[in-house]
Amino acid sequence: MQTIAPRSGIVSGAGTAPRLWRLLLVLLAATGVFLAGAAPASAHAALTSSDPKQGAVVDKAPEQVELTFSEKVAMSDGSVRVLDPSGKRADAGKTSDLGGNTYGVKLRPGLPDGTFTVAYQVVSADSHPVAGAFTFSIGAPSDTKVTLPDQEAGGGLVGLLYDIARYFSYAGFILLVGGAAFVLGCWPRGAGVQPVQRIVTAGWVSLAASTLLLLLLRAPYTGSGKLADAFDMGKLGDVLNTKTGAALVSRLLLLAAAALFVAVLFGAYEKREDPKEKKDLTFGLAIGGTVVAIGIAATWAMAEHASTGIQAGIAMPVDVLHLLAVAAWLGGLATLLVALFRTSAVDASAVRRFSTVAFTSVVVLAATGTYQSWRQVGSWSALTGTSYGQLLLVKIGLVVVLVGVASVSRRWTGRIAAEAGGMAPESAAAVVVEQRAKQSSKQSVKQSSKQSAKAIQKEPVTVPASSGSSADAADDPKRSAQLARQRAAMDSAREKRVRDADPHRSGLRRSVLTETGIAVVLLAVTTILTTTEPGRTEEEAANATSAAAAQRSGPLKLKVPFDTGSADGKGTVQLDLDPGRSGSNTLHLYAKRPNGSAFDVPEVKVSFTLESKDVGPLPVAPDRIATGHWTATGVQIPMAGKWKIAVTVRTSDIDQVTVKKNAQIG
Repeated sequence: MQTIAPRSGIVSGAGTAPRLWRLLLVLLAATGVFLAGAAPASAHAALTSSDPKQGAVVDKAPEQVELTFSEKVAMSDGSVRVLDPSGKRADAGKTSDLGGNTYGVKLRPGLPDGTFTVAYQVVSADSHPVAGAFTFSIGAPSDTKVTLPDQEAGGGLVGLLYDIARYFSYAGFILLVGGAAFVLGCWPRGAGVQPVQRIVTAGWVSLAASTLLLLLLRAPYTGSGKLADAFDMGKLGDVLNTKTGAALVSRLLLLAAAALFVAVLFGAYEKREDPKEKKDLTFGLAIGGTVVAIGIAATWAMAEHASTGIQAGIAMPVDVLHLLAVAAWLGGLATLLVALFRTSAVDASAVRRFSTVAFTSVVVLAATGTYQSWRQVGSWSALTGTSYGQLLLVKIGLVVVLVGVASVSRRWTGRIAAEAGGMAPESAAAVVVEQRAKQSSKQSVKQSSKQSAKAIQKEPVTVPASSGSSADAADDPKRSAQLARQRAAMDSAREKRVRDADPHRSGLRRSVLTETGIAVVLLAVTTILTTTEPGRTEEEAANATSAAAAQRSGPLKLKVPFDTGSADGKGTVQLDLDPGRSGSNTLHLYAKRPNGSAFDVPEVKVSFTLESKDVGPLPVAPDRIATGHWTATGVQIPMAGKWKIAVTVRTSDIDQVTVKKNAQIG
């Protein structure tokens, strides 16, 4: 049996051309993996509109406040709070779904005038908390004593712990599924190898513990942000009634089945000797393990981003395939590396089987990663102009570095292969090392033989007592055990010397260690991406905000020609309203003669009427500040709409005219 040298990336068979184009496919797939993330990335609902609007001034208190989001959100009583100028609750507390992604909360009667604050904290359909606030005024704006917490939803210590738990849940899934698949499909003898058993068991423990932690932290993560709420049984019950809570509980139940699978794999399966019985058990474990793995992967796909947005029916099974492919590749590779570094020998056939599994995983990753990247980013502008896209660029850069380090690893294995006479790189390393060890051993024997011959000539001959010692050891169990431990230690030390003797292998180990470090950083970046709004969603929200801002942006400029009928009664009034939207505005009026010079008229008045809402007329009496120039500050426009603006100009004691114009404000 040959000892297989550790190597990185996908383990491929012999042949330069197949390895070359497979390496290129690895690069393509890795780009897809890290574009899409090792786990489904997250989107966030965005507040698209409200009634009353941000900054609006209304004549009387509305019956309720309405909020419209970009997607469905989970909202409970208390998710939306309306606070009066003194900071007291002004809402009735109960929220209602008004349909069309719009939600409302009733207001209490008899509210005072002043500025009110609307604060909301909801959970988007992809399971992430979203919070925000805005203000509106009744009658006129006023000072407010309301202070909102600076901590963002899902932030602070609870958010950090939640993200750490997510990281270990992904890592545990990869080790559990990928390690078990490697043993069952590539190296059945590995079921009896302790290091392999440990890595698969560690994956199960990591996934189970992190899932339980996620379940406990869910309430404070989406709510108050207080760690103590993790142990509030009432809030935990509320979490269990949500989609995410149900997914986490389902994952725990599936992990119970996974524990039984692992117990059989490393117990009855490893001890089974009859080939037919072992084959039947292998088939049963493969079917059962696949079902459990698909179920665990589906707990992510059905609760997070894949279940929302465009093409959800396609995205969810694609996410499941993506997760399984990542686990089969990276989890299998991790198990193989552990076996190579912690055991004396790995079958060459196991490496060839894993090569096939890894290549198949790469093909799946290339397809699913490309689709997920399109779905989550959508455009080049989103890739370069959003936080999510910029993180993706960082990940792509790390992938490029990873592929570069992998090429260094391949050069080390190539040098070993060259010294082994064209053998496969996996087998070549051990063969070369053993050859070198034998050569050095022969030289040592020759030198020691010469030294022994000289010593024999000088020293008297003694009778060996090895047989007596062996007999004594056989009679003494403690001595026998001590000798057995010494022999095992010597064998282990010899194996280590053989593995460490080759400088090429030392270089290979350094490059593999570098690759492992980069992979850990990549998984950390992936975890950050799971809490970052995807580029497509962020760009769509930004476009909607820009469009809304463009509709209400100003200032409003309006020219109103007038003619009072007198000899000197013709001219034009230019009206400037800044910023030209709901809320407080500054009004400037410029009266000009037909020749463009300033017209010093005695009086100018303005009123605003919104007939569609039965608001107004709202009169404005500007002050004269210069010849032909009047101004007024604090002009309140309660809401956006098609306003009728009436301008009254008096050119003498008896000559006066009112001209009306319609204009969109806000």
